[in-house]
Amino acid sequence: MSAAAPSKAGLFDCRDSFAKTIEALAEADPRIVTVVSDSVGSSKLGGFRTKFPDRMVNVGIAEQTLVAVGAGLANGGKVPFVSAASCFITGRALEQVKADIAYSNVNVKLIGQSSGVAYGELGPTHHSIEDLAWLRLFNNMKLIVPADPWQTAEAIKAAAAYDGPVFVRVSRMAVPALDRPEGAVFEIGKAETLVEGTDATIIANGTMVHRAVAAAKTLAAEGISARVVNMATVNPLDEAVIAAAAETGAIVTVEEHSVRGGLGGAVAEVVISTNPVPMRILGFPGFVPTGSAEWLFDNFGLNETGIADAVRQTIARKK
Repeated sequence: MSAAAPSKAGLFDCRDSFAKTIEALAEADPRIVTVVSDSVGSSKLGGFRTKFPDRMVNVGIAEQTLVAVGAGLANGGKVPFVSAASCFITGRALEQVKADIAYSNVNVKLIGQSSGVAYGELGPTHHSIEDLAWLRLFNNMKLIVPADPWQTAEAIKAAAAYDGPVFVRVSRMAVPALDRPEGAVFEIGKAETLVEGTDATIIANGTMVHRAVAAAKTLAAEGISARVVNMATVNPLDEAVIAAAAETGAIVTVEEHSVRGGLGGAVAEVVISTNPVPMRILGFPGFVPTGSAEWLFDNFGLNETGIADAVRQTIARKK
């Protein structure tokens, strides 16, 4: 079901899936254009530029201009996919995202590439672990964090079909394709349960989903039944979290983001107001050091072992 060729050992770069999908959509819809900030290569849009040279605008390293140009194109009847490094398309251009996209409610699709700590060795200036917290403040902006190549492709299709502002967070880190039943569909605002469980629920998105599945398998070998929910849409949040709280009595969220204001915060807001249960938010505690993404994941417990430990500890707090 994947939309990209595997890179190594069965792992996939979701940017390839994004690029192939946007090219296919542009073939069918002449309104679709791309806007980039000197990021054709990192956005994997070289093929798009070759096929549709007059439908790409490269503004250079000027993310505020990037977002403003996207808004102008949308007001002119185009469907712009505005692509740049997530840390810059959000942090550097936040005022334009607020005023030109969200407040104006225009039909722009923001693609935050190389999100999270994918640029680990470049340090905190290039880490993008605040982007979801900033954008969650804009209630009319759909926020999607796909977990694998298939979901990335489906998220891009859904974004193109939706009339309004959308942010899709795309990682450059290779991930495996997740197992799904034939006929699986993606819908904005709907989560998917990848593993059934009754003792606790692990809610994850993006690069953390396959790690959550691995943790559930580890726990199952110990007799602990952990449900795994892939919460790809952060806004609007699927109220499946209410059922998870009621049915399993413990929740652990896992995200490649700050523990403040992202997926964990969104889930906590729902849980605390509907059915409070023991909960743990796994993510980054604040600015994190320079280092490879995998080292950072291991150092902050965002791996199979850390997730499993958090589940055990949270279950122990159940009444």
